[in-house]
Amino acid sequence: MSKKVRLALWIAAIVALLFVPVSAWAQEGDLVMEGVEEEASGGGMGLWAIIAGSGWLGIVLWSALILDSMAAAYLIIDFFITVSPKRIIPDALVNDVREAMEQGDVMKAMQRCEQEPGSLSNILLAGFRNVKEGFDVIEEQVGAAADLESEKLMQRVSYLNMCGSIAPMLGLLGTVQGMIAAFANLATSQAGAAQQSMLALNIAQALWTTAGGLVVAIPAVSFYTYFKNRLSRIILSMEGLTLDLIKALRNVEVVEE
Repeated sequence: MSKKVRLALWIAAIVALLFVPVSAWAQEGDLVMEGVEEEASGGGMGLWAIIAGSGWLGIVLWSALILDSMAAAYLIIDFFITVSPKRIIPDALVNDVREAMEQGDVMKAMQRCEQEPGSLSNILLAGFRNVKEGFDVIEEQVGAAADLESEKLMQRVSYLNMCGSIAPMLGLLGTVQGMIAAFANLATSQAGAAQQSMLALNIAQALWTTAGGLVVAIPAVSFYTYFKNRLSRIILSMEGLTLDLIKALRNVEVVEE
């Protein structure tokens, strides 16, 4: 099974898990509102009926929530694969660079880093390319490269936080839309069972969009915090390892081929 197929299956599984509580709440809502449904002419108070009856703006909001949840699911799966010590700090690269530094062969270490691009390779190359400038310059360049690579890694994780921040705002917009429709119907329709049913439907639309936004936002923000802390630990380990590797540059000489 290819990597893309496995990734698609994981996304489908997470999206399904995200909407399991929504479907369960919808079924419960159907039971609670059964009396109102009997009075309404063909009115269904289930989740999908509410989405279909929420108008074009409601459909757009729910579509945006679904897309947001899919993006969050994709990022979560991607970070589980990529935000790991073995991917960011490859053992083979570390061993090869350490061996080259013990031999005093900076060119060999540079070639090994160029063969395996990545955050650690970029930081080490910043030091190796300034080996003739002295150890103070090497430390300065390595520190600047480490800050740059750390910022790049953190920026990728921040997209998950963006998904978690957008979801409740979409839910809030749907809530405002539902409440506006509820009061508009209350003002323009005659009192009776039909008015009560329509009012209940509009309020349900408002609350469902809020619930949908929270269902997406809570796991997204939780995983963002987890991956951010995990990445911080990896970055600290990478910086400590880099300082340990460049110590050998104090007395090393460049071996030209």
